[in-house]
Amino acid sequence: MTTTSDRVSKTPVQQASQRVSQSVFDGSRLRVVLLVDVYDGAQQQFLEAYESLCSQVASVPGHVSDQLCQSIENPSQWLITSEWESAPPFLTWVNSEEHVRMVQPLHSCVRDTRSLRFHIVRETGGPAVPTGPEKRRLQAAPRIGDGVIRHALTFTVKPGSEATVAEILAGYTSPEPRVDDTTRLCRTSLFMHGNRVVRAIEVRGDLLAALRHVARQPEVRAVEEAINPYLEQDRDLDDPESARVFFTRAALPAVHHVTAGQESPEAVRHALYYPAREGCGMRLAELLARQDEAAADDPRGPVLRSTIFQRDDVVMRLVDVRGPVDSDPGPVLGLTDHGQAAELTALLDGEALGVDGPALRDSTPAHLLAVSRMDLVTDRRAPDA
Repeated sequence: MTTTSDRVSKTPVQQASQRVSQSVFDGSRLRVVLLVDVYDGAQQQFLEAYESLCSQVASVPGHVSDQLCQSIENPSQWLITSEWESAPPFLTWVNSEEHVRMVQPLHSCVRDTRSLRFHIVRETGGPAVPTGPEKRRLQAAPRIGDGVIRHALTFTVKPGSEATVAEILAGYTSPEPRVDDTTRLCRTSLFMHGNRVVRAIEVRGDLLAALRHVARQPEVRAVEEAINPYLEQDRDLDDPESARVFFTRAALPAVHHVTAGQESPEAVRHALYYPAREGCGMRLAELLARQDEAAADDPRGPVLRSTIFQRDDVVMRLVDVRGPVDSDPGPVLGLTDHGQAAELTALLDGEALGVDGPALRDSTPAHLLAVSRMDLVTDRRAPDA
């Protein structure tokens, strides 16, 4: 399990580039809001489960405080808010197997949950209070996004089944892109690296509504059932608890998105897989984020936009590139000089890439690009996206 002691550098970025519309690496404090719908009559059971959970969360590195609130209008509606020193320690914890086990007692008394995460931009009530060696920081400036929410799912299939799974995943009929009056599916990109599958989606509107919409589509359900026998982690989609655990573990959140502010009709989407050494996933994602942010200011660079996804020691980078990827492999890989390549290879798990230690350390950007590049299965865009 990833530890927070290795998560990020000690000097968080204070003023992010305007080209960065999403990032967890600016060092500002995080407010997490969890909306909970409790089964009727299970309020006391929920309260007891929360109190047990609360005592455990208090010892998690990066946790500052939390509150539990009950609706004054509907006793079944609860609100849990928590404050964290910054986003990385929270994400390290919430994406861990420790968290999966810790929240298990809540599931029998909760009908539905919705988690929202916010960087703190401004606050009232006096200056921020120092906590430990670093002061509690507010986000320096609001980010300007493009209205698109990015998310990914990842899972592994049994070795030897890759070709069969790729054929199944490539052959389904695209679901209806319109979810409701405010939410639309924009793009779904699916890649494989060995037996690892990554499905990245782009949504305008409500991500949770879009995910539920897709899960209900008969054509998608048929595909999910067809790949069940090949999954390394068993699941039963007819069992809500089994499905919930599977998709919780499969979630691969976007932690950084940067755009060069340019468009090209010839742009091609690529995905790169960066398996990290144990405990180094967040550090690796931060390294790639810093390099992408610096490269975005080069108007001649090949990368038009980049999104970094990370969960535990799985890091994936989705890039839209103009021109052949092999002509300038460094920026496509997320690097601009040899020193950065050495830092990257020190964090990578060579065995997961099929490269031994000495060969990984001596790798050129072209070789690293070749071994980390994922195979495209399907890339679908809504007609008006």
